[in-house]
Amino acid sequence: MRIETFVLGPLQTNAYLLTVKDENGKEKGIIIDPGMNPKRLLDRIADVHIEAILLTHAHFDHMGGVEEVRKAAGCPVYVHDFEADWLTDPKKNGSTRWPEATPPLSTGPAEYALDEGMKLELLGLSFRVMHTPGHSPGSVSFLHGSDLFSGDVLFRMSVGRTDLPGGRERDLYDSIRTKLFKLPDDVTVYSGHGPKTTIGFEKANNPYTK
Repeated sequence: MRIETFVLGPLQTNAYLLTVKDENGKEKGIIIDPGMNPKRLLDRIADVHIEAILLTHAHFDHMGGVEEVRKAAGCPVYVHDFEADWLTDPKKNGSTRWPEATPPLSTGPAEYALDEGMKLELLGLSFRVMHTPGHSPGSVSFLHGSDLFSGDVLFRMSVGRTDLPGGRERDLYDSIRTKLFKLPDDVTVYSGHGPKTTIGFEKANNPYTK
């Protein structure tokens, strides 16, 4: 599996394109968190069969490109049920709070709901859904093998903010300590912003989780 990162929009959100090739050399892929202003991502997937858009959560900077990508790719969207209505409500997804960054944003509803422990079979691979609330009530992380896509829960030497509507500090630290930090140390963490890291490095060095 190939992982490509696209840093999109005014909040520098990481959108991830995961691809594999079929027996004919044709690329197929999934996209995690298509952020705002996704032109570079759209150009890249012009000849890729996109099977799904997965959202770690529904804040505007992570879902801002959903409608453009879904229209171009003709693929379904997955989001946790706790944030299903955030896609259609600019107040809930936060876009009305940041007028200097974006006009109010909304999309059509997601086709599928995510929940703790689900196994998504995509690209001929299996992805485990981990419900990791705290930054937002419906935050999830996606695990495939030794690759974890954590959204805004865990960053390199930092953690997600909890001062936005629906955020809860206790839930965030529970998610990190009782779920993410139970993973093997060599798991690579692909965060919603900033550089990648590993579970082992964050356990040893992250000042917010001590």
